[in-house]
Amino acid sequence: MEKKYNFTNREKIWLKFWEKEKIYKFNPKKRGKFFSIDTPPPTISGKMHIGHAFSYTHQDIIARYHRMIGENVFYPFGTDDNGLPTEKLVEKENKVNIFEMKRADFVKLCQKTLKRVRPSFVQDWKNIGMSCDFALDYSTISKKVQKISQEFFIELYRKNRVYRKKIPVLWCPECQTAIAQAELEDRELESLFVDINFELEKGKKIIIATTRPELLASCVAIFAHPKDKRYKNLTGKKAIVPIFGQKVPILTDEKVNPEKGTGLVMCCTFGDITDIEWYFTHQLPLKISLNPDGTMNEVAGKYKGLNIKEAREKIIEELEKERKLIQKRKIHHMVNVHERCGREIEILVSWQWFIKYLDLKEELIKINKKIKWFPEHMQKRYENWVYGLKWDWCISRQRYFGIPFPVWYCQKCGKIKIADISQLPINPLTTKPKTPCSCQSKEFLPEKDVLDTWATSSLTPFIATELLKDKEIKKRLFPFSLRAQAHDIINFWLFYTIVRSKFHFNKIPWKTVMISGFVLDPKGEKMSKSKGNVVSPQEIISRYGADALRHWAAKASLGMDLRWNEKEIKGSKRTIVKLWNAARFCLLHLKGFKKERIDSRELEDEDKWILHYLQETVKNYHTNFKNYEFKRARESIDNFFWKYFCDNYLEIVKPRLCYNIFSKTAKKSARFTLYTCLFSILKLYAPFIPFITEEIYQKYFRTYEKKKSIHQTSLPVSENRFLNQKTKEQFDEIIKIISDVRRYRSKRKIPFKKTIEKLIIQNNNKKIEKYFTLLKLLLNVKSIKIQKNRSKVENSPDILIFQ
Repeated sequence: MEKKYNFTNREKIWLKFWEKEKIYKFNPKKRGKFFSIDTPPPTISGKMHIGHAFSYTHQDIIARYHRMIGENVFYPFGTDDNGLPTEKLVEKENKVNIFEMKRADFVKLCQKTLKRVRPSFVQDWKNIGMSCDFALDYSTISKKVQKISQEFFIELYRKNRVYRKKIPVLWCPECQTAIAQAELEDRELESLFVDINFELEKGKKIIIATTRPELLASCVAIFAHPKDKRYKNLTGKKAIVPIFGQKVPILTDEKVNPEKGTGLVMCCTFGDITDIEWYFTHQLPLKISLNPDGTMNEVAGKYKGLNIKEAREKIIEELEKERKLIQKRKIHHMVNVHERCGREIEILVSWQWFIKYLDLKEELIKINKKIKWFPEHMQKRYENWVYGLKWDWCISRQRYFGIPFPVWYCQKCGKIKIADISQLPINPLTTKPKTPCSCQSKEFLPEKDVLDTWATSSLTPFIATELLKDKEIKKRLFPFSLRAQAHDIINFWLFYTIVRSKFHFNKIPWKTVMISGFVLDPKGEKMSKSKGNVVSPQEIISRYGADALRHWAAKASLGMDLRWNEKEIKGSKRTIVKLWNAARFCLLHLKGFKKERIDSRELEDEDKWILHYLQETVKNYHTNFKNYEFKRARESIDNFFWKYFCDNYLEIVKPRLCYNIFSKTAKKSARFTLYTCLFSILKLYAPFIPFITEEIYQKYFRTYEKKKSIHQTSLPVSENRFLNQKTKEQFDEIIKIISDVRRYRSKRKIPFKKTIEKLIIQNNNKKIEKYFTLLKLLLNVKSIKIQKNRSKVENSPDILIFQ
C-alpha cells in the first residue's frame, strides 16, 4: 500500500467504479426485504450547499446500512427543476428578466439551461458518495412527470377536492405570483409605528396606530374591541380617512387587541390575514390600492406608480404637513416574507386554484400518528402546523416554467373544461380540448397559470415507483420505508405528501420519517450569501475529501442543528489518515494469510480481549442504527478503532507479528484476529466513509471475500463464541498497567529504549503473573514483582503502580 492515501484521485476512481459496476443498482428480483427511500429531489436553483451535504449524507448512511444488512434498497434520485426557484436560476445564469421576454422564449431558455447545468448539479450529490441508483432518475418537469401530475390534478378535480375561486390570496410582489401559507417565513424587520389622527363626522378625533400608512387609500373600516369602554360610544359612527377622505364605519370585533397601540385598528383590503377575516365577516367593500408588482394603483391617487416604501414615506410626509401625524417611532416586528425571495408578502384578490383540505385537519393528525418519527419530538411541528392552518392549499402560480393546468375555459358560458386523460401531458396554450363544451361551443381560453412545484414534488413516492414496470414490485414498495429530510420543509414537502397520499391512496406515504437539522455558522446563525458566512461543500471536499465531510456530518444527532467548525472536519480527516495507516500495518503482516475458522482456544488472551470488545461494538452499532442513532453508531466504531484497536491492540500484537520468538499458533492467532478486526472495522465504517473503506477492501480483502465491492458485503454480527467477560476483565487490568507505565515514562521523559530495572505492581491478583512475559516485552522492563503492601518507593529506576 502507498504511504499516503490520495483522496483527490481515489474518490473519483471509486465513483466511476460504482457507476460502471452498478454497485447500487436496484434489483427487483433480488430476494430479501425491500427498504424504499423517498429521496428529496433537490431544487435546481444553484449549487449544493453545506446543508444539502449534511442532510443527504444522513439519509445515505441509513441507505448503506440497510443495504449491508441484506435488504433490497430502492433508492432513486430526482431533481425538482421547475417553478420559481429554477426560473430565478435561469434569469441569473442568462442575465435576463422573465417579464421582459415572451413566455415561449423563456420556457425554451429554461429547458436549454437545465440541460446544461443539471449534469454538474447532480454530480455534486454523487461526489459526496450518495449510493442512489442514479439510473432510476426523474425530473419534475419531464414529460412523464407532467403526465403524472396532471392526471392526479384531474383526479382531485373529479373528487371535488380542487376548486377555483377569486378571493384574497397571499401574494409576492417580487415574484408576482400567489403563494401558499407554507411558503411564508417569519422575519424580524425594522419599521415605523405611526399614530394618525382620524376625524369623526362631527369634528371629534380618534387616533389610529399602524405600520401600514401606505394603505390608507384601502381603509374600509375602523375596529375596536367590544369590551373596550374607551370607544363604546363610537360604535356605528363614521371616521374620515386622512388624505384620501373616504368615510368608513367604526365597528367592533373580538380580534382587536385593546393593549396594542391605541386600541383602535384600521381595516384595509388587505394589510394582513385579520383584514381578510373582517372583510368576509362584516361584508366590507373591496378597495385594492396595490398592483401585482407592488406599486400603487389608481386607488392611491397621486401616489400611483410609487412602490410601497416610496408611498409610505410620501404619505407620512403628507400627514406631517397636515398635522395629522401624532408621532412615529421605530420598531422591530415579525413580518411574513416569501421564503423564496425574502420580500414582504401582500394580499391581493385574484383567481386561483386550491386543493381543499381544511376540513380534514383532525384526520391529517390521525394519519400522522401511524408514522414513526425520528426524532419523535419533530412530530409536534407537523401537528402545530396542521392545527394552525387557515387557508386551503393554493396550487396555482402566475409563472411560466412549470407544469400547466390541463384546463380551458369556455368563451361562451365560462365553464371549466378539463383535458381528457389520453391527451396528457398537455399544454392548453398550444393544444385544444378533444370535445366541445357542454354548451356545444368550441371556443376556449387556456389556463395560463402553472402548478406550484410542491403540487408535483408532493407526489414523489408515486413518481419514484413509476420508474419501475413491475406492478407487484410497485405495490411492495409503497408505503415507502423512509422519508428523510431536513426540518425546514416539514410544513412543505412532508405535509403536502401526506395530504396527497391520503387523497389518492388513502394510505400513509411512508412508515418512518427521519428529520435532520441545519448547519449554522460558528455563531449559531443561519448561513446566507448576504452574510458572507456560507461554506462550500465542494471546497471542503477538495481540501479534506468526501469521507471527512461525511464522517463530520454523522457527528450530529437527528433534528439537531450543528454549528460549523472546521476543526471538526480536520478531526474527521485524522480518522481517515489513521485508518489508512492502521490498514497499511495490518496488511503488511497479513501477506499470504489464508482466512480460515479458528478454534477460540487457540487465541491468546489479548486476542480474546479485542474480539470481545469487537462483539460489544457490533451489538451497540446495530442497536443504534435500528433507532436511527447513527451518531452513536459512529461514536461506537470510532471508540473501538481508536482506543481499543489502534492505541492498544496493535501495540500489543506487534511483537508476535514482528519477532520470530513466538509459536506458529501464536502468529496464526494474531493474524486471524488482525484480519477479523480490520475487516469488521472497514465494514462498520463503510456506511460513513465509503471511499477509503472501498480502497482498502480492494487492496486486499476482495481476493478472499469475493464480493465486487465492500458495499455488497454484509455487516458483521455479534458472535457469542468471541464473548469472554472473564478474560476481558483480566486483560483490562493489564491495559491499565500498560497505560500507567506509558504515562509514567512520558511524564518523566524516559525514552522507551531505556530499560526499567524493576516494575512493582501493588495488587492482590496473582492471576496477572501469566502476563509478565508480555508486559516485560511491551514495557521494556527487566523484572516485575507483585507487592501486596502499599509502601512508598523511592524515586528510582523502579516503578510502583498503585492498583
